[in-house]
Amino acid sequence: MKNFLMAMVMACFMSMGIAYAGDKIDVNTATAVELQSVKGIGVKTAASIVTYREAHGAFNSLDDITGVKGIGDKKLLKLRDALMVSQVKKD
Repeated sequence: MKNFLMAMVMACFMSMGIAYAGDKIDVNTATAVELQSVKGIGVKTAASIVTYREAHGAFNSLDDITGVKGIGDKKLLKLRDALMVSQVKKD
């Protein structure tokens, strides 16, 4: 019983990891659900980011996210501290 309770506590803490982690969310790899963990990104904006990425390829810089409908310079300024862009592989 003690092991079961410890496992449940650990599972709860691990499931909260995305919302409370100090790490930034990578807009090139994040799912829509992961993107929604960022304050200011709702269901619609998260889906738009993923759809844009699938249609246009990976973002080269965080500034490229302004190409997504609903994200302008002001919104990007608010999101910048929570987001990052991973390096894009060039063939």
